[in-house]
Amino acid sequence: MAESLLTVVVAILVNFAIALAKYVAAFFTGSASMLAEAIHSTVDTGNEALLLLGWHRARKPADEQHPFGYGQEIYFWSLVVAIVIFGLGGGAAISEGAWRIVEPHKLENIAWNYAVLGIALVFEAVSWVVAYRAVLGEQPDMGVIAAVRRSKDPSRFVVFLEDTAAIIGLLIALVVGTLLASLFPELYLDAIASVLIGLLLLVTAIFLMAKTRSLLIGESADKEIVDGVRALLDADAQIECVERIITTQFAPEHVIVNLDIRFAPNLSSDELPHAIDRIERAIQERFPEIREMFIEAQALTAR
Repeated sequence: MAESLLTVVVAILVNFAIALAKYVAAFFTGSASMLAEAIHSTVDTGNEALLLLGWHRARKPADEQHPFGYGQEIYFWSLVVAIVIFGLGGGAAISEGAWRIVEPHKLENIAWNYAVLGIALVFEAVSWVVAYRAVLGEQPDMGVIAAVRRSKDPSRFVVFLEDTAAIIGLLIALVVGTLLASLFPELYLDAIASVLIGLLLLVTAIFLMAKTRSLLIGESADKEIVDGVRALLDADAQIECVERIITTQFAPEHVIVNLDIRFAPNLSSDELPHAIDRIERAIQERFPEIREMFIEAQALTAR
């Protein structure tokens, strides 16, 4: 959890500083793509602040109204982040590019763009490396794309995807919106770059919406957890068979498990509570992210 917090805080500081620099460059150059990038960084800064809010609220202890706690707050605020990226980020960048096609504006003081975009690339790369390591830290044995798809922690995968989109957007602004636009101003490449940045944000937002929606409505825990629980149960001499294992990923480090177990027919009613306690301890020692466990016992007498 501490690594997740570090990822978000680093991203907020980086994006806030970059947003200010981009607004200054957009003012002096009149570049639509630079203004789109400034909006992009502003949205990213706000989004990461929302993630920080979600992270804080998700740590509230359970109470009578929310007996499992508030862990899903982080998923709710991640969905809000995706909507903000879609509406404010993508929509504003596309609108700005479309307006500049209708009302073209010649680029001025182009050196501002090169300086700010170059510095921004360096800082975004630093933030991206932090987010990349955080994502792979969850799933060290797989590639980054698979790790993002499997990740249950929005403070990791949201920041990573935002930073990835930010670097791609910077390259679009640098190559298409600055270099090529200064060489071929009659082709409206600066405005086109702004539209491309907006489309990039829309694609990122749609993926995040799908991912966070899936987590919010309830995904199962990782296959490794399910398989590990089944292996522990199969190895237990007092269990005849495992009828069903149901898991729900309630929060990044909070899994709920329901077990439907058929115990051995020679297990007495006095031995049953001890067997259940032993099984719960063994599973939670192996998988501490399993916070709640419900066991349904069957067939306590010989058939």
